[in-house]
Amino acid sequence: MIVTTLKPLLAKNRSWALQRRERNPDYFDAYLHQQKPHSLWIGCSDSRVPAEVLTGSHPGELFVHRNIANMVVAQDDNFMSVLQYAIFYLGVKRIVLCGHYGCGGVQAALSLPDSPLAGEDSPLARRISALRNALQEGLSDYRASEAEESDKLNRLVEANVLAQFAHLAATEPVRQAWRVGQALDLFGCVYDLQSGHLKELIQQSAEEPSP
Repeated sequence: MIVTTLKPLLAKNRSWALQRRERNPDYFDAYLHQQKPHSLWIGCSDSRVPAEVLTGSHPGELFVHRNIANMVVAQDDNFMSVLQYAIFYLGVKRIVLCGHYGCGGVQAALSLPDSPLAGEDSPLARRISALRNALQEGLSDYRASEAEESDKLNRLVEANVLAQFAHLAATEPVRQAWRVGQALDLFGCVYDLQSGHLKELIQQSAEEPSP
């Protein structure tokens, strides 16, 4: 029987905290009583895409929401509460929607209706089905393309970012912020697991037409 403990994580945590205090004794004081992040990050739950690590951000700089395949679902109370809180209570100036190449959620959506998830009534199955519906145009391009499989999958990941970005720009909190003149820019990016680089796909501000 394998027994798992938190000891390795706790040890790394203590080491990290010690290193931060040695470099800057006031490191943890800056956001001790409040947070003022400059950006909301909407990303995939994939463990290989940690927002703070890949952007070199410190505590207090990013307000983060992650879910399967970085989806924007207006009926998701969890997502919408994060979005509303970030815009109107934290006053973020930027929202970054980030997908990543090799996304398992996108690949699962591609495999429907032949996936074991097909016909299953579970939160994961419903989420993947919703993702496939959002990717209908991208799936058509995928089938028509004669490119290498990896390139086709990468394009489908990018198509998902663009589809979710359109959903984000249409949400009521975003539209409301733009109506009252609140500074808020949206960015759609994709993360390359192989290079560690972010690639910007799309950007929108209040004065621009909806995508």
